[in-house]
Amino acid sequence: MSGADKPDSQRPEHPDFWCQRFAAGVTPWDAGGVPAALAAFAAGRAPLRTLIPGCGSGWEAAHLAGLGWPVTALDFSPVAVERARAVLGNITVDLVCADFFNYRPAPPPQLIYERAFLCALPRKLWADWGRQVAALLPPGGLLAGCFFVCDQLKGPPFGIRGEELADLLAPAFDCLEDVTVDDSIPVFSGRERWQVWQRR
Repeated sequence: MSGADKPDSQRPEHPDFWCQRFAAGVTPWDAGGVPAALAAFAAGRAPLRTLIPGCGSGWEAAHLAGLGWPVTALDFSPVAVERARAVLGNITVDLVCADFFNYRPAPPPQLIYERAFLCALPRKLWADWGRQVAALLPPGGLLAGCFFVCDQLKGPPFGIRGEELADLLAPAFDCLEDVTVDDSIPVFSGRERWQVWQRR
């Protein structure tokens, strides 16, 4: 059975795939908090207008908004959005149910935060992802987060090799930081890198 012949609930490029997993509570990618690298990145920094695609349960959105950052948290799964709404409670976040690839915020974000989004996408969408992050960020804007860098072909999570990630981003971005993530959850353990890329 080809990918196109599979039911939507078995295709990670479709919201039903994620709705089914959130509804069943099968979310091994959900850290229940924020990585230390993000906390360190945000600490003491002037707030940045932030977009979090594939926000899932919204932990990172809650953390940044709690620091006074203006945050838009985006997911195309309505069940994930409801989960994020419960996590956020009274924290002010612009929570949006929409497809990242068709999303055009105004004003544009100054930061796009990445964790467990790129690796959730089938490889056929990676080039579109690279074009979209470049299109959304203005010059000087930042793409930062934890990237699942490995050779894991079957997914999600789908691993991306370092050179593949560079090929996606190098045409429009410069890499400012690239370090090992030491506090990954089990599904990503030993295979995440914290990276910061700046839009040229």
